[in-house]
Amino acid sequence: MPDILVIRGGAIGDFILTLPALHLLREGFPECRIEIIGYRHICCVAEGRFYADAVRSIEYAPMAGFFNPRSDLDPGLSEYFAGFGQVISYLFDPDKFFEGNLRRCGVKNLIVGDPRISDAQHASRQLARPMESLALFLEDEAARIYPALSDFEAADELLCGLDGPIIAIHPGSGSEKKNWPLPAWRQLINRLLDLRATLLVISGESDAGRTRELRSEFFGKLVFLEHLPLNVLGAVLARCAFFIGHDSGISHLAAAAGAECLILFGPTDPAVWAPKNANVLRAPGGLLQNLSVEAVLDHLPETLNP
Repeated sequence: MPDILVIRGGAIGDFILTLPALHLLREGFPECRIEIIGYRHICCVAEGRFYADAVRSIEYAPMAGFFNPRSDLDPGLSEYFAGFGQVISYLFDPDKFFEGNLRRCGVKNLIVGDPRISDAQHASRQLARPMESLALFLEDEAARIYPALSDFEAADELLCGLDGPIIAIHPGSGSEKKNWPLPAWRQLINRLLDLRATLLVISGESDAGRTRELRSEFFGKLVFLEHLPLNVLGAVLARCAFFIGHDSGISHLAAAAGAECLILFGPTDPAVWAPKNANVLRAPGGLLQNLSVEAVLDHLPETLNP
């Protein structure tokens, strides 16, 4: 098979849930060049790291014309698309404008995958279904990342000098409904500080408010890592003894990095959305305010349980 292009938008978790499908492609066609169009800050975990030979930004301005059925298509981008022997698109395209324009610029072999996830089965299995037309069938739903040596070198520099086992926590997510209440996190942190361990607080833009409160309360007691490139963060999480988080992209990253994880689920269904290689604790009634600190502590490994 000639070169393959995968077009995948979405957030961090969406992309990581697609990695098992990309794994099928890489193993099924090891001699092919595989490129991804997506968000660069997310796809960096795949570029040059087993899955993709190159990544191109989905935020490239001429891409917008491909969603207009009467647009004059950018010649360079048209030539780029036409140069692939197989294109697989996960873009939401209900009117098929993007699909029509891909075919108009010369794409002959196009597979369209639906990015919308139902509650029928695990998300990774749904996202891998388009690969069945290439005779690739998913057996392992667990996503994995493969950090580069440079990622681990950057991670080791960040973690240098930290004492004891490292426990990473991510007390936020993209939705407040999926967040364990901050007072519960404070109680858990106080209990974990009794251990001879380093607590890392992982945060991004959507976690700014929670991070600010925790920083003011636990100044000098916690290590805060904010806005790390995902490829480096993945390597950091791979070095951690344990990770605790919510149903979020960072939790998917931690599980894919091989960290031992406990993921707190509220309203979302872990049978569909939880990483397959992680431990899950579902809140009673799907409400995270009903989840006690003691219940979380009871699910820690014996080596960490205070």
